[in-house]
Amino acid sequence: MHTEKARPTRPEPLDIREIGIPIDGEPQTGDRRLFCQLHVFSGCRNAENLATSLEATGMNAVLYEELNHPSGVGVLFMEEDMTTLITEMRSALTSIPFAKLTYRPEMTMIGRTYATGREPDLEQWLINKPLQNALNPDCPWAIWYPLRRKSEFYRLEPRDRGRILGEHAMLGRNYAAAGYASDIRLACFGLDANDNEFVIGLVGAELYPLSRLIQDMRQTEQTTKYIESLGPFFVGKARLRFSC
Repeated sequence: MHTEKARPTRPEPLDIREIGIPIDGEPQTGDRRLFCQLHVFSGCRNAENLATSLEATGMNAVLYEELNHPSGVGVLFMEEDMTTLITEMRSALTSIPFAKLTYRPEMTMIGRTYATGREPDLEQWLINKPLQNALNPDCPWAIWYPLRRKSEFYRLEPRDRGRILGEHAMLGRNYAAAGYASDIRLACFGLDANDNEFVIGLVGAELYPLSRLIQDMRQTEQTTKYIESLGPFFVGKARLRFSC
């Protein structure tokens, strides 16, 4: 008796778009996201000398003077298109006067904006809000750091992960509502040289509240039980901003 072999089923096509809260019952999706990269140097005597090279990139950027190094500076680039980011960034950072500085690769951070599925305005969250926070002249102070979670976190039930993240996020919302801090949250899976998973940027008018927020977050369940590593930390004050 001849039996016909079952044909293998085709897998469903992958949907890797960002997803927010449905609007009027319709899914809210998008394929735009912002890539942010921080580069750090030492040996800079005058940060103003770097302005021409950064302005020529035509990208959104922030030049920081570093708190923990007497001649340290950091440059944050923000761009949707990765080809533009790598082309213009390399052109600027390998030219004079950057070529005369000492590059500190251990401080490099890169990440992309992402949605959690709870965003009421997807484009605002993925593009506009991070740019507004980073370029805000009223928030010159910034702390940037990468982190990696323990593998145990990803084996938790979704409900438990949501509860743990909710406790952590509530602190950030409280500080933002009080005007103390705004955050820029980036995912860096597969992008970070040290296998970090996220990059966090905190910006504010004063430095103390940013430090205090990190102190308070150390007491959450996520940090005490499920964070594998944090840092290095870059602390700086914005000297120049460039908006395209």
